[in-house]
Amino acid sequence: MTLDVVKPNTNLVQDPHSLRDEREKVLEVAIGREVRAYRKQQGITVAELSRLTDLSIGMLSKIENGNTSPSLTTLQTLANALSVPLTAFFKGYEEHREAVHTKAGEGVEIEREGTRAGHQYNLLGHIGSNASGVLVEPYLISLNYESDTFKTFQHEGIEMIYMLEGKVEYLHGQKHYSLEPGDTLFFDADAPHGPEELVELPIKYLSIICYPQKI
Repeated sequence: MTLDVVKPNTNLVQDPHSLRDEREKVLEVAIGREVRAYRKQQGITVAELSRLTDLSIGMLSKIENGNTSPSLTTLQTLANALSVPLTAFFKGYEEHREAVHTKAGEGVEIEREGTRAGHQYNLLGHIGSNASGVLVEPYLISLNYESDTFKTFQHEGIEMIYMLEGKVEYLHGQKHYSLEPGDTLFFDADAPHGPEELVELPIKYLSIICYPQKI
């Protein structure tokens, strides 16, 4: 059995507790954020955009920082210069942010390729296409019988397992991991993986799969 020591990633830069400025609830700020994003996405400097639109650098700065309310004519000029539809500038302001609340015992039971009797998947929630570009599938998985063996899984994305109950020998690639309540396994799901030996039943664990949404 091989045990890997996981070292914290010191390169994480996102602050999960940070809050966006209250001003971003204002339409002007939302528009400015989109203008800046499209400009940077295309590798255009403020000076270059100024030449393309005949708008001053100062005016563009005010627009991007949400300090002025641009006219529809100005927005159309920017849209033409950046080769995006006018409505693209309103995307962040109008976008609906979803949340899914699943009560205990109400997860949707589904079947996945490779599952057998006694191997139960409950989908705890799902949000479709969204601005993040990422899809997430959270499952509560229950293994109830020693005879419940199956071939390993292999799919795109990243997966995380958090053990809730029981003990299992979990295979990932060529390595085996002994998982028990409180243990976490985080891995590239493109390698063959799955519970190979059910050590102590019943077994329950959370499986959270993240993968890029198709464009």
